[in-house]
Amino acid sequence: MSSRDMERGGKHRGDTQWTSWLTPTIVVANVAIFIVVMFINDCPKTTRGANGDCVAKFLGRFSFQPLRENPLLGPSSSTLEKMGALDWKKVVQGNEKWRLITAMWLHAGIFHLFTNMFNVIIFGIRLEQQFGFIRIGLIYLISGFGGSILSALFLQNSISVGASGALLGLMGAMLSELLINWTIYESKLGALFTILFIIAVDLAIGLLPWVDNFAHIGGLLTGFFLGFILLIQPQVGWEESRKSSQYGARARSKYNPCQYLLFFIATVLVVAGLTIGLVMLFKGENGNKHCKWCHRLDCYPTSKWSC
Repeated sequence: MSSRDMERGGKHRGDTQWTSWLTPTIVVANVAIFIVVMFINDCPKTTRGANGDCVAKFLGRFSFQPLRENPLLGPSSSTLEKMGALDWKKVVQGNEKWRLITAMWLHAGIFHLFTNMFNVIIFGIRLEQQFGFIRIGLIYLISGFGGSILSALFLQNSISVGASGALLGLMGAMLSELLINWTIYESKLGALFTILFIIAVDLAIGLLPWVDNFAHIGGLLTGFFLGFILLIQPQVGWEESRKSSQYGARARSKYNPCQYLLFFIATVLVVAGLTIGLVMLFKGENGNKHCKWCHRLDCYPTSKWSC
């Protein structure tokens, strides 16, 4: 999205821009954790590795699992599971609730890590510069948490890792921020179609096998509603009317009625959605039993692949 698309009108253009430090920190943390995971994985010492199947053997214990096991150039699934991957049985039956958080800091391979972090930089830095690290940090973490909940409800026979839920949360927040602050933007239709296109591409990729689209959807919805709550901005002319009120003029309302309505609805939906999701999860519910067709949202079978 171009800066012109996201440029705001009126006095809002001169607002102070925050320095982005949280987003780069998140990226560095994800890279560092991936390095630690590869160190612990130690492919040459595994059974398959002993047969000389490790990829990039010159990296020693940091070499990758055989491509037939992990085509994304990364560790084994057992290593990811040991390091905190999302596993329904361990979360619900093993009472390891912390996996709902740790899974978003793990990645299945170099390609997986690069794709997610590249997009986190693009979306995270712009949002953090405009709204600061606290609000964007909350959106990132809560969206990743929401993605983990939905993933655990529907994918109960496999493990899941990745920051995709948190990333889609940033995209969803950028979309809702544009909608709730519609009146202060220029080139709003161009920005809207750009965001929708990127989101559509990510969700379409999620229909491929081995991609956790439920984490995408859960993170997207959580971030979308959080954007209405955390990224609301005063309507155009509010600052000027507030100054004029000092001389007897009537001050304009800080937010318009539509903004208040969206804020209220989003707050109810976020709280209700996360609460209901957690209750269902820890009761051992299987989301597929309540939604017979929802499995199509995660993987759509074609003549090229099977789900």
